[in-house]
Amino acid sequence: MRRLIPFMAILFLTFNTSANAATINFLSDPFAGSDALTTPGRQVVGGEPFIEFNIATDVFGFHPLVFDIENIFFANELAGSLPTSGVNVVVLQTLDNDGDPTTAFGAGSAATLIAEQITESGPGFFIYFNSGLNLPRLVYSTDLSESTADLAILARLTNFAGQPDVLPTFTEENFAVAEVPEPATILLMTTGGALWATRRLKRRRTRD
Repeated sequence: MRRLIPFMAILFLTFNTSANAATINFLSDPFAGSDALTTPGRQVVGGEPFIEFNIATDVFGFHPLVFDIENIFFANELAGSLPTSGVNVVVLQTLDNDGDPTTAFGAGSAATLIAEQITESGPGFFIYFNSGLNLPRLVYSTDLSESTADLAILARLTNFAGQPDVLPTFTEENFAVAEVPEPATILLMTTGGALWATRRLKRRRTRD
């Protein structure tokens, strides 16, 4: 079952030493405000932000306590070539789960392909190419090895629309355990992040 709610995770944009490099941090519970974790069966929480991501310079950062990760263990493969263990970040190069291009390939289908390969239980993240939206999305799974695990869509990568060939170019350097800021900094960044997101949304609507 899919449940759409406003995206509640705190998304911070910070800049690295390189002028055009950015770290996009996810610092709060993406299931906040939903009943996904207490509802039987797989729940998919959407309402994700629309972002642009530069693979050459940008990084996704994940709060270690919120997402229960200590390190990044990365794989970028077709579904059948994924390791069975030792991975918590997957870039899934497979674009279809049933050989029928008329059926949608969404987050649930991608998560099931990953779960069919990974046997080690644990939370993690994956990027897949959504056939209906025609772009990649970043997803959090409460358990990559479980086909009924709840999913939260963290981001929609709008600058890669129509570009499934971009998937193999993601590397481990694009993912990191976030450095958690002090509470006062979180308040300041939340305000700034909200303004940034509002401006980005206005620009996107203007382009549309």
